[in-house]
Amino acid sequence: MDPYERYAEYIDSEPLPPRPLPLIPPLSFAMVTPGVYRSGHPLEINFPMLEKLKLKTIVYLADQDYGEENIEWARQHDIQVFHYRVANVREPFIENNAAAIEATLKILLDRRNLPVLVHSNKGKHRVGVLVGCMRKLLQRWSIAAIHAEYGRFAGEKGEADLEFIELFDVEGLDVKGDWAPDWADI
Repeated sequence: MDPYERYAEYIDSEPLPPRPLPLIPPLSFAMVTPGVYRSGHPLEINFPMLEKLKLKTIVYLADQDYGEENIEWARQHDIQVFHYRVANVREPFIENNAAAIEATLKILLDRRNLPVLVHSNKGKHRVGVLVGCMRKLLQRWSIAAIHAEYGRFAGEKGEADLEFIELFDVEGLDVKGDWAPDWADI
């Protein structure tokens, strides 16, 4: 049998449609709770995946400027961006930024801002501190559970971060009327 005849039905048929590109999440990406996601700094290759989340808000916790391509992508998708300049913790000289954590918690407490992506450069320490404070104050997690989750993302480092989470407290986080998300235990 002629090899062409054997495969003629495949050769002469319509070409297959192109496969969609795989969706690639940013480094350290995870859902924290419904409507709240965490990650490292998104790259252009991650944008198609992030578009599926239909984000309304991005919070960037880092001391570097936010990249122009990220700003433009967010603008094209009507995503509001909050950038809090948060330096890496370097004991005893640089501590966690309590004001940035409090401001971000206020954003998370208004479901009109959800879904939201909170990210830093690698999605480990700065985002881990924020998520730990959220778990403690807004979801009433135990300190042991917070430490375990922090460790899954940040590894063994972070004693100063864990101490900050344990001691962090805010008086009267302002919840706007009926806009508190269902996951907040306040």
